[in-house]
Amino acid sequence: MPQSYQKSLVWFRRDLRDFDHAALYHALKSSQAVYCVFVFDRQILDQLTEPQDRRVEFIWESVHELKSVLQRQGGDLLILHAVAAQAIPQLAQLLNVNAVFSNRDYEPSAVARDLAVAHALKAAGIAFHQYKDQVIFEQDEVLTQAGKPYGVFSPYRNTHLKQLNDFYLKPYPTDQYSHAYAKVPEDLQSTYDLKSLEEMGFARTNLQAMKLPTGMSGGKALFEDFVMRMQQYNEARNFPAVKGPSYLSVHLRFGTVSIRHLARTAWQTEGGGAYTWLNELVWRDFYFQILHHRPDLAEGKSYKAEYDALVYPNHLESFKAWCEGRTGYPLVDAAMRQLNQTGYMHNRLRMVTASFLVKDLLIDWRWGERYFAEKLIDFDFAANNGGWQWAASTGCDAQPYFRIFNPTSQSEKFDPQGKFIRKYVPELAKCSDKEIHAPWTISSLKQQLIDLTIGKDYPFPIVDHALQRALALELYKSVK
Repeated sequence: MPQSYQKSLVWFRRDLRDFDHAALYHALKSSQAVYCVFVFDRQILDQLTEPQDRRVEFIWESVHELKSVLQRQGGDLLILHAVAAQAIPQLAQLLNVNAVFSNRDYEPSAVARDLAVAHALKAAGIAFHQYKDQVIFEQDEVLTQAGKPYGVFSPYRNTHLKQLNDFYLKPYPTDQYSHAYAKVPEDLQSTYDLKSLEEMGFARTNLQAMKLPTGMSGGKALFEDFVMRMQQYNEARNFPAVKGPSYLSVHLRFGTVSIRHLARTAWQTEGGGAYTWLNELVWRDFYFQILHHRPDLAEGKSYKAEYDALVYPNHLESFKAWCEGRTGYPLVDAAMRQLNQTGYMHNRLRMVTASFLVKDLLIDWRWGERYFAEKLIDFDFAANNGGWQWAASTGCDAQPYFRIFNPTSQSEKFDPQGKFIRKYVPELAKCSDKEIHAPWTISSLKQQLIDLTIGKDYPFPIVDHALQRALALELYKSVK
């Protein structure tokens, strides 16, 4: 527990809410005056190549709401567009605070940034406190009986759920200490106000047209809607044309919802749907734990070192076809077009498209991982890397290398009426429910009748699945 401070600074990062917030709670409870800050970190943003980035817009909208909420409580939010590692120590000294509070981040680059900030603050005589907030269990809290990190999910989940109790899920009541909020000094208000997206070098996207709710209010609305559907989650979650998922992944990514509140609701709800969804939240913790113990994964390493010896053919034109959704396999193409158009991809389709890239097109999983990192609005390194290595059979508790999704069978099973395909591959809209999964099999006469020419309006498959499956098995056997 930190000592009492006259003035403190709370540094918001991927926790854009004012409720059930570990760092904010401890700062408010232990300080007479608490300032709040968010940094649009140029160390990250300057690496983005496109001015239209849905993630940046989502953050901007969420920060805008957070600032308004804090102002209504008597506080405020200072906002910077700068290099956070330099700006936070400078601001802390400018405000003459005694301590800086933040929640922990587990990505290696963020850990390095926080170490640099801690060093600079210490040199200035300012305390730095960090807390667990974005996961239920972190780092070394769930270990084997031998004290080692788990590399297989099922025993990790069993231990995780066995340890889970009210203590780990209780909220941090920040509202009890809201009297400690401090306003931004008048002479600093214009300097630390929220700049427009355009002033920071970005532009609006189709986020508003997509009607994706942002900020704390958006996360609350989505969760309330999902709670009404949670019992159906077990069956509905695999079908992309069905409203099955929670759609909360981006809110979890940026902390506009509380993981404790979500997990507590699932934990206290009876039924298979709630248990299955809680299981997904445990997967999230699992991948964070893996990254903590294996930071080399951020350097492109395979979890299973022997698979670093894989030499993928990496055909560039095939990769471009996959990225653009023109592989000739309708479900794969629909999924990739959904990603490109919305920044979102259904979880079942993340597995299907990843398997297709690696084991049908024989392209390095890291290429796909990078593409998803650029496009996904809910991009989270731990989960993205874990998912790609699972599909590529190089990761912890991964799909066995000889388990290879058949893209046509997956299509028939999880989009049986072709509703999802028709939405994102409208050129196939007139195909029958059976034909739409393998349109290259439609006779020439039928193609004329439905005004569709395979090879012109929609491509032939760029690879033969059966042949590529055999080649993939040979490739993986070469390093076994």
